[in-house]
Amino acid sequence: MWRRIVDLREWTFLFFGIGCLSVIAILVLTGKSHATAEGRVLRDDLTPADLQRVTNVTAPTADFSQPERFERRQAGATTFMGAVNANAFSNPSANLSFEGEQNFRLGNGLFKKLWVSSPSSTQASDGLGPLYNARSCQRCHLKDGRGHPPAHAEDSAVSMFLRLSVPPRNEEQRAALKNRTAMLFPEPTYGGQLQDFAVPGLTAEGRMVIAYTEETVTLKGGETVNLRKPVYTVADLGFGPMAEDVMLSPRVAPPMIGLGLLEAIHPADILALADPEDTDGDGISGKPSWVLDPDTGALALGRFGWKASTPTVLQQSADAFAGDIGISSPKAPRHWGDCTDRQSACLEKPSGVQARLGRTEAPPPVLDLVTFYSGNLAVPARRNVDDRDVLHGKRIFHESGCALCHRPKFVTSRNAEQPEHRFQLIWPYTDLLLHDMGEGLADNRPVGDATGREWRTPPLWGIGLTETVNGHTFFLHDGRARSLLEAVLWHGGEAQAARDAVVSLDPVDRAALIRFLESL
Repeated sequence: MWRRIVDLREWTFLFFGIGCLSVIAILVLTGKSHATAEGRVLRDDLTPADLQRVTNVTAPTADFSQPERFERRQAGATTFMGAVNANAFSNPSANLSFEGEQNFRLGNGLFKKLWVSSPSSTQASDGLGPLYNARSCQRCHLKDGRGHPPAHAEDSAVSMFLRLSVPPRNEEQRAALKNRTAMLFPEPTYGGQLQDFAVPGLTAEGRMVIAYTEETVTLKGGETVNLRKPVYTVADLGFGPMAEDVMLSPRVAPPMIGLGLLEAIHPADILALADPEDTDGDGISGKPSWVLDPDTGALALGRFGWKASTPTVLQQSADAFAGDIGISSPKAPRHWGDCTDRQSACLEKPSGVQARLGRTEAPPPVLDLVTFYSGNLAVPARRNVDDRDVLHGKRIFHESGCALCHRPKFVTSRNAEQPEHRFQLIWPYTDLLLHDMGEGLADNRPVGDATGREWRTPPLWGIGLTETVNGHTFFLHDGRARSLLEAVLWHGGEAQAARDAVVSLDPVDRAALIRFLESL
């Protein structure tokens, strides 16, 4: 079940700050490594003594009678240990310096900033759209937490939108996908995502329509659960018909907590878990998502987004500014956002670039401060880690195979860019790899290395606080699941065996599993 225990003997675990240790890996992207006699690549920031400690610290626990050491601080020294309430996802990393907290507060203000259309009297806020999905980052990432599908026909889906693309049309485009100079091809008229808002004088692109059907799953013990299956279409198209072969994929905004720590995981730790050909035959064939670094042109490991299509918090922030709000930045200098050449009315609108402030609508240091804020939103402490039912649910989680993809813990790199993120034992419950999740969850829309059936394993930390923070319990990439149990029951593909194990659980065991998830 834990297929790389042998290799773990050659790894290291070094813990810093509060005394925790971390998982290390055998393959590395950067030059910060060295090769062994067998040709494998190890991190060179580890001593032989560190290597010996890896197996003991990172091996899955066999003792479910009590919490593991440091388990409550699931984000290491950055963990927010204060009161849990509706603002639980909006606190700074606990180990930030005074200057760091100041930058966090400034970034928070910019994250909540409402942008306006150009021209306006508030020139530093000019540049909205012209087509857009939200006027601020906070409008999608409500309280820095999880978005949701619209509750009714009149509900604006601010925290959810549709991605758009078309298949490659010729050999040149197929070659671009193969060499990763392109990850997808936007819909020719409407671009990469459906924009359901527009500035005055311009028509919005359209409106997402969701129709649900329900199917029933019967669990051991006789309990039945209704799963709602969505079908997505677009109404009120503002710029003519879409391509007949357009591929639609819904997205709800994911939680923002712990992003900087996920970026600080050494790439070797992630690659060591990959097994794209399932050579060990355990049914799990996670694979990395490789993307081109826009600055260097070199391959980088994708970590962020539902399909792991972005390598850094900085790039993710820049892309969201441009794609969701229509605000240009130095990393994504698209002054007209997602407008295409076929949307001349959009391109004729004035941009919000103010020469005296910079060359983009969000000039330095706007993007840097928003990125710092996004990378330092603290993960709240675990609750009830010593509760008997929670510990029993943790055992069920491991025995059912959930931990094969939702890997419990890592220790971040000692070379992490931000000092506060270095050498932290973290418990994100993800491997950041792509997995085939079956036909039921397939969006049939490839993105880079991700096929239409593959998704990145989402981190689970904080998932039990969704209702507390956001007032709902909608999960998965499109919010179709109305509870944690429904989310589990939608798992297929590589997760089919784990899902079936949950279906076959006695009701008491299944309740304990959910209790464990609610403690994260």
